[in-house]
Amino acid sequence: MLQIGIFLADGFEEVEAITPIDYLRRANIDVTLIGVNSENPVGSHGLRIFVDKLVEKVRSLPDGVVLPGGMPGATNLANSKAVANITREVMKAKGLVASICAAPALALGSFEVLKGRRFTCFPGMENQVSDGQFQSKRVVVDGNLITSRAAGTAGEFSIEIIRYLLGDMEASKIAKSVLLV
Repeated sequence: MLQIGIFLADGFEEVEAITPIDYLRRANIDVTLIGVNSENPVGSHGLRIFVDKLVEKVRSLPDGVVLPGGMPGATNLANSKAVANITREVMKAKGLVASICAAPALALGSFEVLKGRRFTCFPGMENQVSDGQFQSKRVVVDGNLITSRAAGTAGEFSIEIIRYLLGDMEASKIAKSVLLV
């Protein structure tokens, strides 16, 4: 079974975290919630989540990672050496790296994983990335890198993660089940 880690730090954007958690679990993907500096981080709108483990306790590399945006959640992810190391290792191993909103620019940009890659992010944040190829699409898929713009694109973002991991049929099935299409 595929194992995906979703990093959650205080200030995460709730929709950008919960939507991938929900959709990926609907697709029978093993989702592990990984806390950054907290076992129960609080979202940018007050939702508190209990994580499965702290980032320091991650012992094996997941098949992929998801970095939700939100402020200051994206900044907290960007400031975590452990998140940076795991994300770089997953990218190097050709695993999935998916990020949405401010996190592509702030976290992935600072981790230097956008170099030469096509990406999108929250409008205006692209100015903070000097080595990637910004596209103003709602979701951008560049091989094992999936990025998206904001909470309003979280459903499409999550479906593209499923499409990458399990193919068109499963992605269409989940999208139809939640009336996304």
